[in-house]
Amino acid sequence: MPNIKVFSGSSHPDLASRIVDRLGIDLGKVVTKKFSNLETCVEIGESVRGEDVYIVQSGSGEINDNLMEMLIMINACKIASASRVTAVIPCFPYARQDKKDKTGDDKLAALMKTNEWKFRSRAPISAKLVANMLSVAGADHIITMDLHASQIQGFFDIPVDNLYAEPAVLKWIRENIAEWRNSIIVSPDAGGAKRVTSIADRLNVEFALIHKERKKANEVASMVLVGDVKDRVAILVDDMADTCGTICHAADKLVEAGATRVYAILTHGIFSGPAISRINNACFEAVVVTNTIPQDGHMKDCPKIQCIDVSMMFAEAVRRTHNGESVSYLFSNVPY
Repeated sequence: MPNIKVFSGSSHPDLASRIVDRLGIDLGKVVTKKFSNLETCVEIGESVRGEDVYIVQSGSGEINDNLMEMLIMINACKIASASRVTAVIPCFPYARQDKKDKTGDDKLAALMKTNEWKFRSRAPISAKLVANMLSVAGADHIITMDLHASQIQGFFDIPVDNLYAEPAVLKWIRENIAEWRNSIIVSPDAGGAKRVTSIADRLNVEFALIHKERKKANEVASMVLVGDVKDRVAILVDDMADTCGTICHAADKLVEAGATRVYAILTHGIFSGPAISRINNACFEAVVVTNTIPQDGHMKDCPKIQCIDVSMMFAEAVRRTHNGESVSYLFSNVPY
């Protein structure tokens, strides 16, 4: 493919290698290092003048360092006269900070209930800040997957292609769960209902959802199951799992309600803090994630974790974008 360069940041070199292998080109030369005061330094090792440049960097690991590295790489390519710079961000950083929440800590929430003081959140909308930073750095286009809230696309004034893991998830369910026709797709929270109904419709099975109330971030207070899972295979579907408190509570709730087996399918497996030990102790048959975030270490620590490769979807999105073709085919199909 002429006039195209793909560079990898340090967050997920394996995914970038798979993308260029699929495209049949070599990975661009770039050197990233840190000075002794921990400032990030990036040197692009080849000419990008007039080229269509793609920079692959996921929002995982040392998120702040990786975000800064990506911004510097975008800017370095832009001021080296690249014709277009596209940021390929498999897992968008700060995507959960997409709005001002109506509750803060417990004391303020208690004050709200007694109406003694009207509490207005002073939380930042960090996803919008990241969008502004990417635009100012010089990005002309964004390719990402399963944004936590698809309205984040509206934070940008540049084109955003939000790919979906759904086609790859459907393929995995049909190939790996023998009794998928007797399954029920479950959302662990009300916010994921749209995602779950879409998958349930494609498989022609029923869906359920779990209503949860949070005391504070990363802590779930109570859960109520809406739907009948008795004598069925329950498949929990969500866009991301961080400390895994929600999905492990949900799995226990489903087993109590009579589910024969429980699977969890997640696009972004962050697995921070006690996540791995929680999954090991939970009643999952398998926890399936995509490789938008590196999973090799997690899979060694937890045999229940399985990985779906989505590099071909990003590679096809890059190829179609470079050639000026439509990307919407990828919203409902897995490229082979």
